[in-house]
Amino acid sequence: MKKTGILYLIPTILAEGTQDQVISPQVKETVQHLTYFVVENLRTARRYVKSICPELVIEQLNFVQVDKDATPAQVQASLKPLLEQGIDAGIISEAGCPGIADPGAEVVKYAHQKSIKVVPFAGPSAILLSLMGSGFNGQQFCFHGYLPIEKRDRLQALRQLEKEMQQRNQTQIFMETPYRNNKLLEDLLATLHPDTKLCIAANITSPEHEFIQTKSISQWKGKLPDIHKQPAVFLIYR
Repeated sequence: MKKTGILYLIPTILAEGTQDQVISPQVKETVQHLTYFVVENLRTARRYVKSICPELVIEQLNFVQVDKDATPAQVQASLKPLLEQGIDAGIISEAGCPGIADPGAEVVKYAHQKSIKVVPFAGPSAILLSLMGSGFNGQQFCFHGYLPIEKRDRLQALRQLEKEMQQRNQTQIFMETPYRNNKLLEDLLATLHPDTKLCIAANITSPEHEFIQTKSISQWKGKLPDIHKQPAVFLIYR
């Protein structure tokens, strides 16, 4: 019976220059022995692989891009080397852990359909690290990804999140495109109840710029941090 390759889920960094602190030796040892990678972004992935395994010759490795716009056919084609040649592969997200708020989940889904062994490695996840640092309910929580862009829809979404938070005793977690962070903060302060608690978690794992603080909406008023163009996660709870 022909051997099928293994799909390794390779975590990557959240903050520049932190690979030596947050990426385990196990991950580096695995990457050293891989020649094929399924990645969200070609340039970022190549640079990351070179940073953790500088001895590798990038030109001798194969990288296939599977991003949010990938078709089912492209997802399936990305795993052909594992099925037809028995080659092991690593899947690399743009930031953090593959499959968590990441298009790599479709690749993992297809791998299971084809009985390909999937091996996840521990690594930094902005979602989980922000929840850990918030002091909020870690037993019941929900991640919503990005909120609507249109202001009316966004405000309606925020009201709904606050409602779900109260009804389900559930931490609500969401993100925003970094250049719209400050605008989202203004909407949060204008929309949510003064007693609702908001955790702002920005630049997670960065030794110099990490910011994680939890305060009530009333306490945040007039004291908001400037996180324009900085990667951030927002959490609300009461």
